[in-house]
Amino acid sequence: MKKQKIILEQIDKKILQFKKLENITTPSSGWVYAIRQALGMSLRQLGKKMEITPQSVKEIEEREKSGSISLNVLRQFGKSLNLKLVYGFIPEQNSLNEMIEKRALELAREIVMRTSISMKLEDQENNPKRIQKAIIEKATEIKNEIPKNLWD
Repeated sequence: MKKQKIILEQIDKKILQFKKLENITTPSSGWVYAIRQALGMSLRQLGKKMEITPQSVKEIEEREKSGSISLNVLRQFGKSLNLKLVYGFIPEQNSLNEMIEKRALELAREIVMRTSISMKLEDQENNPKRIQKAIIEKATEIKNEIPKNLWD
């Protein structure tokens, strides 16, 4: 469990660096085409640098635009022009830890409400404050343990 917490912290730190890039949009024509055009480079010239045909460069540009390009091809393009490929993911929340907290709260709510319904049927209903407290306590427990069924 401690190892997973350390991994989570390390990945969250890396993701935080990507947050700065969140509002950068990919050129509609794709990076390969946009960079080639910005450099004033022809398909033939880029092909020569990448050691492929001009037609293959055109296909790379088309595959990037359609979203079917591989990371290896993008790395090859970058390497040929001394560019570094950077990629990552940015969670909608601020961090992976927040994703876990949110899911733990959802799961805790499901568990507590299931129990609450059973108690209500037995005429032992809890008050809303007690239910909310139980949800928070269960969410904290889930977050600390990160059980295998968290994402089920």
